[in-house]
Amino acid sequence: MADSAIEQGHATRLTSGLREQVAEALAKAVEADWPARIWQRDTKVWTDDPPVAEKIRHRLGWLDAPDHFADDIEELQAFAAALRAEGFTAGLVCGMGGSSLAPAVLATSLPRGAHGLPVPVLDSTAPRAVSAASDASEPARTVYLIASKSGTTTETLSFLAHFWQLEDRLHGEIPESLPGAHFVAITDPGKSVEAIPHSDLFREVFLNPQDVGGRYSALTYVGLVPAALLDLDLRGLLSEASEMAARCHRGDADNPGLWLGVTLGTLARAGRDKLTLIIEPGAAALGAWIEQLIAESTGKHGVGIVPVDGEPLGKPGVYDDDRVFVRISSATDETWQAATDRALDALAAAGHPVVDLHMDGEHALGGEFFRWEFATAVAGAVLGINPFDEPNVTESKENTRRVLDAYHHTHQLPHTELLAESGALRLYGDAPLRLTMGRDGFVNELRRHLARVRPRGYYGLQAYLAPEAQRTDILRGIATQLRDGTQRAVTLGYGPRFLHSTGQLHKGGAPIGCFIQLTADQPDGPHIPGQRESFGTLIASQAAGDFTSLETHELPVATINLSADPDAGLAQLREAFKQALERPLEREARVGS
Repeated sequence: MADSAIEQGHATRLTSGLREQVAEALAKAVEADWPARIWQRDTKVWTDDPPVAEKIRHRLGWLDAPDHFADDIEELQAFAAALRAEGFTAGLVCGMGGSSLAPAVLATSLPRGAHGLPVPVLDSTAPRAVSAASDASEPARTVYLIASKSGTTTETLSFLAHFWQLEDRLHGEIPESLPGAHFVAITDPGKSVEAIPHSDLFREVFLNPQDVGGRYSALTYVGLVPAALLDLDLRGLLSEASEMAARCHRGDADNPGLWLGVTLGTLARAGRDKLTLIIEPGAAALGAWIEQLIAESTGKHGVGIVPVDGEPLGKPGVYDDDRVFVRISSATDETWQAATDRALDALAAAGHPVVDLHMDGEHALGGEFFRWEFATAVAGAVLGINPFDEPNVTESKENTRRVLDAYHHTHQLPHTELLAESGALRLYGDAPLRLTMGRDGFVNELRRHLARVRPRGYYGLQAYLAPEAQRTDILRGIATQLRDGTQRAVTLGYGPRFLHSTGQLHKGGAPIGCFIQLTADQPDGPHIPGQRESFGTLIASQAAGDFTSLETHELPVATINLSADPDAGLAQLREAFKQALERPLEREARVGS
């Protein structure tokens, strides 16, 4: 029923019909000379529209990043060595989306070098997350990496304001240090760096090429400055990336980026648009980076690939026929490899497409970054969209700004009508859900919302909570419950991080998402210096802003408030989902869409 082909470090198992479609599309891409044209910056690969073409032309700098930044390795190593010599013992990346996900991959997937500093990432405005980042290291010995391509990212500037308030008492802790000695900017030149407060006082400013988009910036200073502090082998990472780039010059079907991009784009057009990532545990953070790259690049104009990251593999019967499974592994974790072999064999036998990608060597992440960037650009061409813009990303930001403006006048956040409550849980809904409210109790109202998922749709769990490992396990358990009970793909994201990632797909992709916001009664602090709100108010406003954006797009959305103890609320919610899914969901006419 399925076939297996191994070429250039990847393998596929496709049904004969899908295999023929992929082979035909790949042959056309080779005949049209896509690889050479992409390297020549021929924007007609993606569009014939001159204004769009001009924008794309200024977003292709990532193609040269591996070779361009190889010249900066010694400078980056000297920068890290100077920090260690001055007594710094930790770094902290303060960023969102494209500015935070690649550093998180490097920090969690590779062992620190002999002289490496810990470099965690702060990309949550949840008060508990901000406080935890502040408490996790000694501020007097920490360097803060303020990462923002635009220089205006609300969350990043809020983090800067929070940590800058310590500067007056910190700069004297390390001998001969000056104001700003604890801060480094990673941004673009011109208006971007000028928009970052105090950047003229920072100890260092790393300016990226302006023609590299945020989500394509893993192999720029965004990833390389944290990697230098981690004392990773920068030369090895960039060499692997350069080698992959060379392979992506090939004009035949063995081009790994072309092959992967055509495969994913073609399968999505055939209805297999739920890209399920199966990544070996040691490199699991790569999934969130790929998730942003794919979702934000392809999810627009009513089309898109829906990445599903971190989902445990199930039996074939829990999946609809909209999946493609992509495993990324180095084959070094034999126990994990054997278990996934068995699960993927069963899925392939049931007709689900399975793709295997092999990472070979200690520095393979560098090559994997480039492979996926090139493949995503190609998938955009297959889908007929511009993979380098994000037309819907600003919507939630603007709505958040409106919520905050109203809060500054009224000192209240917007309220919607309570539909149901049970113990710690309170359920709110969009206009269609409110207008058809049945007042049938929490579980039945939850069922009504879940029944609104559209044909070939997916559920999106959006947790406006502080990211924590145990909490993530509980959320994944709920997502698995929902998948097993409905056969639908379920995505899981922490807010506001996903607003800079899958948020573009939610609003701009196919209108098939059904969303569940999870919020909590946030503590009032810490206050954001220079602003009129706290981090608690900011994250609540971000949830409210995205709710409005989803509702405006006529996408079904409900909010479940977990009260002041979100973990206790999640335990109760898990039981509510269990009850709601005890019998099959039936779409009711009165529910609306």
